[in-house]
Amino acid sequence: MFDKTNTVMKTLLLNAFLVATLLLASLPSALAQGKKSYTIGLVAKSQGNPVFQAARVGANDAAKELGEKYGVSIRIDWRTPNEEDSQKQAEAIEQLVLAGADGIAVSCSDANKLTDAINNAVKNGVPVATFDSDAPNSKRFVTFGVDDIKCGEQTMEELAKLMDGKGIVAILAGNPNAPNLQRRVQGAKAAAKKYPGIQIRDTYYHKETPQDAAARVEQVMQANPDIGGWCMIGGWPLFTDNALKWSPGSVKCVSVDALPPELAYLRSGHVQLLLAQQVYEWGHRSVEHLFDKIHLKKEPSSVHDISPLIPVTKQNVEEFAKNWDKWLPK
Repeated sequence: MFDKTNTVMKTLLLNAFLVATLLLASLPSALAQGKKSYTIGLVAKSQGNPVFQAARVGANDAAKELGEKYGVSIRIDWRTPNEEDSQKQAEAIEQLVLAGADGIAVSCSDANKLTDAINNAVKNGVPVATFDSDAPNSKRFVTFGVDDIKCGEQTMEELAKLMDGKGIVAILAGNPNAPNLQRRVQGAKAAAKKYPGIQIRDTYYHKETPQDAAARVEQVMQANPDIGGWCMIGGWPLFTDNALKWSPGSVKCVSVDALPPELAYLRSGHVQLLLAQQVYEWGHRSVEHLFDKIHLKKEPSSVHDISPLIPVTKQNVEEFAKNWDKWLPK
């Protein structure tokens, strides 16, 4: 009787051990390995804009790379509105704080409407980085992107050179409430003053969707057929097909950004120069900055992490195009 009971007990213990082993194996790998885990919220301006899709890929890649390097788990919580809506961005920041996010990166559609949300997040112990479009009066600890005034200056400078320093130009400017775009317009106007022969007909705003932007360009050209150049401080209309109705070369065009649909306008000759923002790095660098602060307790060397523009022409367009195999989700 004793031997039988002992055998039963051994069997029960063995079964319990096997069950415990299986349960442990079923736990998330980060927990099973004792890894520290972080959640970083990513709030871009709009879901459909390819520049923010590339930023999302960059953020996910950074999370994977840093996780492998430091033996931690990093999850990107994407909380971007379908269309540009600063109120929904503010709500997303609040929701991320309530959900326990360890850090947040945001591209601000309207700095004034997002400053309080950013400050409240920081007050609750959640560091915030901005990218692409800053909220300079907020408590964000770093911002990554182009120098917007210099971006506007460079765009207009390049256009003026293509036009031999004379002619009527238009500025395409997107959302009038976006602080980054306001500064680009400021830079473009300042650069135009260096060329007495360049006349700015007007600055044209629109909703930041490809369809609205393309319709705006067509409307302006119909009303102002004497416009000889477009200074596009964002490439919104070039995300659609057949947005530029003029014959190639008859109107000069320099635009910020160089996404796959825009490259077609270089190849066709409708656009002479694209100035590429490092949109993949918007996400990648933001996650790096947040990880440095959260995990490594390391502050950035400067609040402003400036990203230079990359010129893309008909000569280097095919080489540049290869980047998008990595930068856009499959």
